[in-house]
Amino acid sequence: MNSDQLKNQHLLWRAGFGPAADQQKQVRKESQKKLFRFILESSRKAPVPFDVADPELKALVMTASGSGFPRSKGFSAEEKKKIRMQSVLDIKSLNIRWLQEMTETDAQLREKMSLFWHGHFATKTINIFYDQALLNIIRQHALGNFRDLLYNVSKSASMIQFLNNNQNKKDHPNENFARELMELFTMGRGNYTELDVKESARAFTGWGASPQGEFEFRTRQHDDGLKTFLEHTGNLSGEDILDILLGKMETAVFITRKIYRFFVNDQADESRVADLAEAFYHSGYDIQKLMTAIFSSEWFYSEENIGTHIKSPVEWLVGIRRQLPQEIENPEVQVLLQRLLGQVLFNPPNVAGWPGGKHWIDSSSLMLRLRIPQLIYSSDSILVQPKDDDDLMMGMKELKQVRANMRSGEIIRTSIHWDIFLDHFRDTPDTELFVTIQQLLLQSPTALSESGMNKYMDLSGRDSIIQSAAIRFMSTPEYQLC
Repeated sequence: MNSDQLKNQHLLWRAGFGPAADQQKQVRKESQKKLFRFILESSRKAPVPFDVADPELKALVMTASGSGFPRSKGFSAEEKKKIRMQSVLDIKSLNIRWLQEMTETDAQLREKMSLFWHGHFATKTINIFYDQALLNIIRQHALGNFRDLLYNVSKSASMIQFLNNNQNKKDHPNENFARELMELFTMGRGNYTELDVKESARAFTGWGASPQGEFEFRTRQHDDGLKTFLEHTGNLSGEDILDILLGKMETAVFITRKIYRFFVNDQADESRVADLAEAFYHSGYDIQKLMTAIFSSEWFYSEENIGTHIKSPVEWLVGIRRQLPQEIENPEVQVLLQRLLGQVLFNPPNVAGWPGGKHWIDSSSLMLRLRIPQLIYSSDSILVQPKDDDDLMMGMKELKQVRANMRSGEIIRTSIHWDIFLDHFRDTPDTELFVTIQQLLLQSPTALSESGMNKYMDLSGRDSIIQSAAIRFMSTPEYQLC
């Protein structure tokens, strides 16, 4: 394969969701430096906030009062039920809207970073306003400053509700947020004590959120006594705790290592992590500078890092849509596919997010991945039933009515714009079609031979050969890697 093409595809898969169908000339001809400059410039644009909430639901929220929407005062049991169901439907719409943005935008790095932070700051609610607001915070700060991102996420209603900080009150501290803040969001295990957890929880007493999702500092619920946290003593506030954590090199190392494993290699090179983390720390936690250092390095393009990353279900789904431009008549089927493959946006398995790597693949999910491209090609039915997920339903049986719409037998109704894909092969000799399509779609070697492929392809014409070959390559284990 053309070395630059392989490296450019590597960059586009890691700094985004793979090459779009109309990027093939860039992929074949541009230098990595010039291509990354294009990616970075495109991702510097401020994102347009998402707003998919139902208008009637919005009107209810604006007048809500009490201890948190939809548990607010003044709603009957039936109204609360309808509110929850509509919120779940709206979260589903938000999921689909974000997938569309990942697929179509030139701001690939911004959305890929947002997906990373979405897993890092993992929350799960049934409140569309909370989920939507947190995603908008993440997308706004995805390539900005980690300090700003941490502050805004920590004060988001989604995080406050998910980790019970609304219940964190003077004389009755709740330690959930304080613990996860250190273990998962900043320093990592081994860098703090149980006393640090208890003392920092006291600092976050009084941090709450209104039904509308706005941050509230409840003075009467705040413990304003002396606290000692990581050798700092004083009347520490929640903001003081965040500043102390950001002042620790361990935080820079923890974040950098996690980014390295997500964007470069599951096996972190600790020497490189240390160098990157030091620069990240001294830049004041400039995320864009960190990512530029990674994607501009020679080692990023080394053989050990290319074709070694198992695509997450979201990366995989979006990547197919980018390489095979298509209109999906029933876009909600994408949520079903996420459930079947093990990664539903806004529904992480726990506060640690999705573990990634080899956890994405088991015997059943791999077989389904190998089957789905053909289902898309032929607009066929999915005959697999997702497992009941009572955690997603938050224990509310009525919400299973929403889930009932994601059933086996769902047809993937798509119209693939083959003309865009086929155009790349107009000048390719028939004898080179097999290897050219392979190089376009696969980042790692395959044992498939052209003669072996012919048994599964439509050989009735040149266009049919290209189309069926593309689907066949997308149905291989090697396509799961980038």
